[in-house]
Amino acid sequence: MRYWLMKSEPEAFSIDDLKRLKRDAWSGVRNYQARNFMKAMGVGDLAFFHHSSTAPPGIVGVARIVALAHPDATQFDRKSPYYDPKATKTKPIWECVDVAFVKKFPRLIPLDELRGMKALKGMVLLQRGSRLSVQPVTKAEFDAIIRLSSI
Repeated sequence: MRYWLMKSEPEAFSIDDLKRLKRDAWSGVRNYQARNFMKAMGVGDLAFFHHSSTAPPGIVGVARIVALAHPDATQFDRKSPYYDPKATKTKPIWECVDVAFVKKFPRLIPLDELRGMKALKGMVLLQRGSRLSVQPVTKAEFDAIIRLSSI
């Protein structure tokens, strides 16, 4: 099993949206490295759900990967803000995975609190200039944040 962090702006798609839907495609990612991380995901992997572009940003829960990477349908939809005219059904550019709701934390764990934890010193999310919407998390980092979520 591998661990990940996936960012979303809560006004676009929140942990509560995923809880209501139970499962959804993590679509709209338009960064090659983030796409490649999704291609590396396996069914059963766990991901932190991170609310970004909010005050304060932070981790709000956990999702499970329930479908391997597949073509992101939004790249073909001319009405979608994620439409890509270079993508074709025979040569898709963008992929997504399906995620399912696992749990919502009792509180948002803000970035400032995460930065204060020695165990998370090397976490990708906390590195200067780290803006990827999909990124790996180590098991030790995952476990430390899970422990923090129940405090």
